[in-house]
Amino acid sequence: MLRPRSGLCEDDVRFCKYIDLELRISNFGCIEPCKGLKEKGNTCTEKFCEMVFWEGYVSDEVMGTFAPILVYWLYAGFYQLLPPLDNYRLHTRKEENEKNVVPLSAVVRGVLLQQLVQATVAHLLFLLIDLVSSISWFRSHSLESLFFDSLTSDTKSSAIIVQPPIAVQIVQIIIAMVVMDTWQYFVHRYMHQNQFLYRHIHSQHHRLVVPYAIGALYNHPLEGLLLDTFGGAISFLISGMTARTAVIFFCFAVVKTVDDHCGLWLPGNIFHLFFHNNTAYHDIHHQLQGLKFNYSQPFFPIWDKILGTHKPYRLIKRPEGGFEARLIKD
Repeated sequence: MLRPRSGLCEDDVRFCKYIDLELRISNFGCIEPCKGLKEKGNTCTEKFCEMVFWEGYVSDEVMGTFAPILVYWLYAGFYQLLPPLDNYRLHTRKEENEKNVVPLSAVVRGVLLQQLVQATVAHLLFLLIDLVSSISWFRSHSLESLFFDSLTSDTKSSAIIVQPPIAVQIVQIIIAMVVMDTWQYFVHRYMHQNQFLYRHIHSQHHRLVVPYAIGALYNHPLEGLLLDTFGGAISFLISGMTARTAVIFFCFAVVKTVDDHCGLWLPGNIFHLFFHNNTAYHDIHHQLQGLKFNYSQPFFPIWDKILGTHKPYRLIKRPEGGFEARLIKD
């Protein structure tokens, strides 16, 4: 059920009264966007009270930090609790036991360590952005106090975060996807080409020759910082999305990453239908003969195709059940 927003709407009331503009109550009992600001050239126009289920409980910044972690364990845990599903596996259970050289307990510890670093950096990033925004807002108000006659001019700005229209948020998410793909492709590829980095850092992820969902973020802590945390921060900053949009984007990116490592080719999987860069595509990269190919992650294989590291494959149904992603030789 939609609820009135607990804090921002009261700020809206005070702000709109401050500049003596007409207010109107919406159906949700929430003040609608400072009516009349458009005529005064203010950027606060078209702002509606967007309801989300965490409104009034935690901030968007806290959700953007911790929601992806929760989603990771829920989605990966779902895969972990599934029955064996031998008819849909890309590798047999025997292969998984023989080829993977790290136990599940170590994988869980490694993922938790990366997520701790990730949450710390995300929280610091949000605090920094909030600090910069607050300084900018107070400076503008200080100037207005010196020039009283400009109180209702177009230089007036609100400290309230304006959520852009849905269409703009979709564009921002697409931009963030492309930025994240670009960052991760080049960092990931360099970690394979630099023998020192591969041997001491990236090889930890490839200890899971047969990927599974919980191991999606099993990386060396430095790799997790460079590849995932910095990649996410850069995507967030370049796209210009708000913290609220970032909650959606980062949760989606986490689900996609987990699915790419699930090791199952399930019928009707939406990621297999809409993304060529999927479970089988990334499985090729984890195979010994595919280590130098299919670097792209987590969304599109664009850079692989542009730079010649794309390796096509075909799915072969195994007689004993399940599938095998097999490279197509040149």
